[in-house]
This record gives sequence, C-alpha cells and structure tokens, in this order.
Amino acid sequence: MDAHLHDDTPAVPPTAGAGGPASPSEEFLELLHDVLRSVRREASTVLGHDITPGQLRLLRTLDRCDRPRRLGELADVLDVAPRSITSKVDQAEEDGWVRRVPDPADRRATLVELTDAGREQLARLSDRRQEGARARLDVLTPDEQEQLLGLLRRVARG
Repeated sequence: MDAHLHDDTPAVPPTAGAGGPASPSEEFLELLHDVLRSVRREASTVLGHDITPGQLRLLRTLDRCDRPRRLGELADVLDVAPRSITSKVDQAEEDGWVRRVPDPADRRATLVELTDAGREQLARLSDRRQEGARARLDVLTPDEQEQLLGLLRRVARG
C-alpha cells in the first residue's frame, strides 16, 4: 500500500488558486480523483494490464447487455464518437476481452460481445478494486467509515 495512505497528508496537494488555499470544491475533486486513480492503478498493476476508464466502461456496458451490440449502439450508450468506440473495441478485441460477430439480422453489420476472458477480467478487476478500496477505508475507524459513507451518500444525491 502507498505510504501516503498512512498519514494525514494528501498524495496530491490541493491546487491553490492565485497563491491562496484551494476551495473545498477543488480539494474535494482532487481527493476523489486521487483515491480513484490510485485504486485503479493498484488493481491494474496487480493484474499486469493497465485498463483505461474508457475500456472499463466498454466492458461493463457489454456485461450489462442482454445481447451483442452494434458499434453505433455502444457509441450512443457510452456517449462517445463512433471512431472512438472503434478504437476501444479494437484494443479490447486485441486483448481478447470482446469479439466481433456477424449480425444475423443484417449481413453487412457487425455486433460486439464480451468474451469469457472479458468477464473474467471484469471480475478480477472488481475484486482488486474492492481490495484497494477496503485498504483505504481501513485507515479509518468503523465509525469514521460510516460517517464518510453517509456524507458521500448525501453529496451523491445532490
């Protein structure tokens, strides 16, 4: 585990605007980003493959689908440009996590589906991220953990 997780010093110092202290919103965003990035990096390092947030979203989306999807459908769901989804699918296919299959309803179209290796990668990554999150929460007492989660739930609800 990273040494900075054992003290009260943030891994990334808050950005100060014009030489002054960071606003609470700036610090909040930076701390959230730092925690999520470190959990993701740690999981990727342990698994031996760095997966980008975009690739992870693609795999999670396909995992939730009830059937293989066209590239255009995936681009719409992920709110990305069609050329962007093509490169994400190309990389995921190269990694063995997805495969392209012919669309039985339209011979000209191709569908994308998650492979068993893709499902296994998602499960391993989820397990590692859970471990990383638990390790970060373990620096807090059970009461502090509940307080943090309660506050984050309020913030998430807006």
